[in-house]
Amino acid sequence: MNLKDLGTIELLRLQSSITDELMERKIVRTKNNPIGDYTEWLVAKALGLELQPNSKSGYDGIYKNGVRVQIKGRRITKTSKSRQLSAIRNYDERDFDVLVAVIYDESFDVIEALLIPHEVVKEYASYREYVNAHILILQGAILKDKRVRCIKDAVSSCM
Repeated sequence: MNLKDLGTIELLRLQSSITDELMERKIVRTKNNPIGDYTEWLVAKALGLELQPNSKSGYDGIYKNGVRVQIKGRRITKTSKSRQLSAIRNYDERDFDVLVAVIYDESFDVIEALLIPHEVVKEYASYREYVNAHILILQGAILKDKRVRCIKDAVSSCM
């Protein structure tokens, strides 16, 4: 199938069908952009986490020992090279113990997969009043911080 031969509505219908199939396979849980759901599924599989219901606020998965994990994913493309993760809400309420952040390339290969302790997040994230959340960009010093654990191999092996 050559995607260039398809019209706009055909492409949108194909995307919808793909999303439906990914939901049926329990890889994604919503009909939103699949990066978030896919990342949650992939990290849960790699780390042995129990995914929480979508309505759960503050964390996405939990280890058997009770450690709560918030999971964020970001895909880098030719037109968007940003490594900014989605908003981290209610940081001070300590809803999560660790943050797992995964950065993908355009082909969905893992570039970075990091396990970041809660207290380390605040050192590198900045609070943005207009979104009422902390924003973390995965670049610079955080990538070399010894408290941050690289889990790229574990995550990549589950793809």
